[in-house]
Amino acid sequence: MTIGCVSCNSVTIRTGSPGDWVSIDNNGLALRCWWSVDDAKLDDSEPISGINRIYIVLPEVFGLNAWVRSVADRLAAQGLPALAIPLFARSAPDLDLSYKASDLAQGRRHKDATTTSQILSDLSVAITWLEQRCPQAAIDVVGFCFGGHAALLAATLPGVRRSFDFYGAGVSTMRPGGGPPSLDLLPQVSGALNCICGTSDHLIPADHRSAIREGLHAVDPAGERLRYTEMPGADHGFMCEDRSSFNPEASAQGWRLLLEE
Repeated sequence: MTIGCVSCNSVTIRTGSPGDWVSIDNNGLALRCWWSVDDAKLDDSEPISGINRIYIVLPEVFGLNAWVRSVADRLAAQGLPALAIPLFARSAPDLDLSYKASDLAQGRRHKDATTTSQILSDLSVAITWLEQRCPQAAIDVVGFCFGGHAALLAATLPGVRRSFDFYGAGVSTMRPGGGPPSLDLLPQVSGALNCICGTSDHLIPADHRSAIREGLHAVDPAGERLRYTEMPGADHGFMCEDRSSFNPEASAQGWRLLLEE
């Protein structure tokens, strides 16, 4: 639906959303997702042709809230259909939180109850759904915060071409549900991965950032597939306009990374 356009971070976004809710079945578990595709019928069961690239959007611990849905809508407005999928479908399938401290605590409880196998299972089902919906499209993944950590996990799946991990805390120290750090999975990444961190992020201190950079370099010394991007002075959540840590310059650079072919 086109109501008008505004400019944000060099990305044209529609003031009326092109998205809507869809339910994707994972062996009886309903994944309540936000599916945003511009100039196409959302309820059309026929595959969409002429789409070369498509995105999966993975949320922060706050769930599929208005900002995460807006990311999918912005991508769709650029001709890049996007499916935002929940990470807590088992414990909080409709989670939609704001950025208050009490909401952060609630989201973290659900994060702590979520495992890597659950995340990869839901991602695999979403990838299959997208491959049926847009069979000619390459699939890229972008995630923020815990969704950024999940985006690194997603990079290990064969159906993912590129993955963008925006400030995914903990990848060098833990793995959702337990086990060695998620960085240990980097040898399983066959596509491209970019880990993007801010230098003022208290959740990803300097030693964690060094471990991420060194881990990527160890697997891909040339930096052709596995890349590390640092945003000087940016804090955790710098991409999100609804957070006090929003950084316009770093966000604009982040969007340029997302939209480049």
